[in-house]
Amino acid sequence: MTFGREFDQERFDMAMEASQMQKDLNLFAKGDLTTIGERGVNISGGQKARLSLARAVYSDADIYLLDDPLSAVDPQVANDIFNHCVKGVLKDKCVILVTHQLQFIKDCEQILVLEDGKQKVLGSYAEIQEKGLDIEAILSDYSKMMNKDKVKE
Repeated sequence: MTFGREFDQERFDMAMEASQMQKDLNLFAKGDLTTIGERGVNISGGQKARLSLARAVYSDADIYLLDDPLSAVDPQVANDIFNHCVKGVLKDKCVILVTHQLQFIKDCEQILVLEDGKQKVLGSYAEIQEKGLDIEAILSDYSKMMNKDKVKE
């Protein structure tokens, strides 16, 4: 039994693919039977995030609250997860994606911008621009900040 139902290999494979975990499973000595240590001590932060995402996708919930699953992975994997999982497998579900990966906001149906913990604006990308919020400036400032932080490292 998995998540209160019989194991479904097709659903499992889809969840692994959508979360970009398949390559990792192939690297694990025992594949999907590999034991993950307490608190995931034997896997990376990106693998932990993707494994949690795979578990969520496999569960086939109606609502998904994704707390920045794109932050611990490289840009290509983040792009693949966003397109294949969030906008693909979960396209017919209610997905609330909390992320600092602002390059994806143009592809979101609704965007909630918070400032000091309060709603600043809510709407589609176009609606937010129409309300006078300069998203391009926010994206540009964010990109500059991220590049500045990378230079410090």
